[in-house]
Amino acid sequence: MRKTVTAIALAATMLTTTAGVAMAQSPSGRVVVVTSFPNDLTSAFQQAFQAAYPGVTLEVQNRNTNAGVKYLQETAANNATDLFWASAPDAFEVLKEAGLLAQYTPKVEGIPDRIGAYHMNDPEGYYSGFAASGYGIMWNTRYLQANDLPAPKEWDDLAKPIYFDHVAMAAPSRSGTTHLTIETILQGEGWDKGWKTLKEISGNFRTITERSFGVPDGVNTGSFGLGIVIDFFALSSQASGFPVDMVYPTVTTIVPANIAIVKNAPNRAGAEAFIDFLLSEEGQEILLNPAIRRLPVNPKTYAKAPEGYPNPFEDTSLGAAVNFDVNVSQARYNVVDALFDQLVTFQLAELKTATQAIQRAEIALEKKDNAEARALVEEARALIAAMPITEAQASDPSIAGAFGGGGGEARQAELEQGWASFARTNYGNARQKAEQALKMLR
Repeated sequence: MRKTVTAIALAATMLTTTAGVAMAQSPSGRVVVVTSFPNDLTSAFQQAFQAAYPGVTLEVQNRNTNAGVKYLQETAANNATDLFWASAPDAFEVLKEAGLLAQYTPKVEGIPDRIGAYHMNDPEGYYSGFAASGYGIMWNTRYLQANDLPAPKEWDDLAKPIYFDHVAMAAPSRSGTTHLTIETILQGEGWDKGWKTLKEISGNFRTITERSFGVPDGVNTGSFGLGIVIDFFALSSQASGFPVDMVYPTVTTIVPANIAIVKNAPNRAGAEAFIDFLLSEEGQEILLNPAIRRLPVNPKTYAKAPEGYPNPFEDTSLGAAVNFDVNVSQARYNVVDALFDQLVTFQLAELKTATQAIQRAEIALEKKDNAEARALVEEARALIAAMPITEAQASDPSIAGAFGGGGGEARQAELEQGWASFARTNYGNARQKAEQALKMLR
């Protein structure tokens, strides 16, 4: 009898101890996430995660990628954030280099090491991919039909005169996903050719939006016909019934959207649980939600995807043309954004005027050739394509070091003023040369 009582008591003690350990390990409390993702995505995961972990409250703080990075930098001394959740891998590299992320290896199995030519996770374990995305062109099919416009296939198609005033894109300085699109083109085509393509496309812009979702909203409603977007905007719009379509140009890349634990996270256990939930079977299937439409990182999830859903694990051509180098991107991250703003965003009116003048001259040249006029048009295009700094200079600490804070504000302002002046002068001279050429052809 004494042996039986002792055994029961021992079993009860072990049960109590085991339950105590389980309770100690089970996440609870508040988990704070800083993210650039829209509410359609975050709310779906928030509800599902809280249902799986009733003791946890997921608090979502929405900031665009650049603002989120700056927030974590500014609050590092008294950090109150558990997770950073965004699409742009180079933003995670910025935070990693600044020592603001913590290492974590997810417990979920079945996630490949790579997607296309890209590492799925940070090799050192500072951030993990939970979904993937590509960059492409989205258009409103009714708008194109009404305006007799063909569907584009490649980036440089958008530079054709027929698309003048029909295209839109978000400012890369305000959108991490747009920044990645710009960087993809620069790496895929090379610095000089890439900027030439970007400025020729930009000359056809109707507008440059402040947030990335402004582009699909405009395409959905027909405010403009075409937009440069991350793929899930087009895929979710299609699923919602909008008359839209999209294409991945040859020069694109498929990269993972990431999540990372912030250094000194107040709720480390809750942060780890959320990452594992994102990569779980349930979490990956949420990505197929019509309002989300992200590409899962678990190949098995595609078995439940709707017909025609892009699958980068089967269609190996997606992203194959660009071996995206996140270190190159990270080194010149702020410089690329500042260049685009000074050469395009803040000079859009001047760029459009020069572009339209060149297009009119080229149309006239098709009807009546003139060697002198053609030379003037070529000079005009060269003026628009010209860059104030080289690729090497963009990553050089003497220039890159002036951006992103750290006391270089005066040098940054000086550089930006010089780039803006460079653009205004070149675009003005390009317009004059094109107009001079057009006069010769009349």
